[in-house]
Amino acid sequence: MHLTQKERSLLKDMQSHESICIAKYNNYAQQAQDPQLQQLFNSYAQKEQQHYDTLDQLLQGQVPDMAQNQGQNQGQDQLSNQAQSRWTAQMNSPSTQTGLVNESDALLCSDALMTEKYVSGAYDTVVFEAANPTVRQVVQHIQDEEQQHGEGIFNYMSEHGMYQVR
Repeated sequence: MHLTQKERSLLKDMQSHESICIAKYNNYAQQAQDPQLQQLFNSYAQKEQQHYDTLDQLLQGQVPDMAQNQGQNQGQDQLSNQAQSRWTAQMNSPSTQTGLVNESDALLCSDALMTEKYVSGAYDTVVFEAANPTVRQVVQHIQDEEQQHGEGIFNYMSEHGMYQVR
């Protein structure tokens, strides 16, 4: 697969963003107080590593096996669904009902959500500027997963009183 100079530059930029996301999520998983949030951050760090590796394959002129990534996504989705069920159950716990919010975890979540918004927007640029349909399709897939990460963080924040939607 041949990449234009523009595509190569954009993919390298996105790979740099993914590298920062990997480091950030690994770091945040260690800092988070809530075990469910730790698990969420760890799972996102793994997905960001997959994104990095997928971008690396594109940069090497290879077409990534998205079917393999789909199988991994299903496992991640199942993990997210299990975590979601635990979070919902936790909403009925006394500490949640009293409205206690862990400010440190809230700050980590706010930064992670802001990062996902930025990264998703950056992928949008790649989608519009990619001349190669394969690159566009792969990048759209990654962008969709980034938006799912943002949704997961948003849901966690909403359920834990960290993000009020009025």
